[in-house]
Amino acid sequence: MNRLAYQYVVLRCVPRVDREEFLNVGVVVYCQAADYLQVAWQVADDRLRALHPALDVDQVRDALGFIEGVCAGDGRGGAAAGHPVGQRFGFLKAPKSTVIQPGPVHGGVTTDPAAQLQHLLGCLVG
Repeated sequence: MNRLAYQYVVLRCVPRVDREEFLNVGVVVYCQAADYLQVAWQVADDRLRALHPALDVDQVRDALGFIEGVCAGDGRGGAAAGHPVGQRFGFLKAPKSTVIQPGPVHGGVTTDPAAQLQHLLGCLVG
């Protein structure tokens, strides 16, 4: 089996930046050797509204859809989607002051980046 190095960031929903409270909502996995960049996410409306009752959860889903577009390299990701895979991951892992923020970059090795993404989603978000 071919073990591949990968990097990932956990996506956090930060409804109010001033309070620094967040809820993990997704994971982005990047594996250069496999030319793999993908996001998996799930939004728990009730948990997010517990942090901030007035949060527009549809806006959160739209932001995550944008990230899907960047990963896929399609129109949903705007100009960032047109760059090479490594640059797109660089864009996604950069700190932001928006409602969706990436956590620190972590790494590991896997034989299957897609399976690893689902594993991380279950462990860190689900």
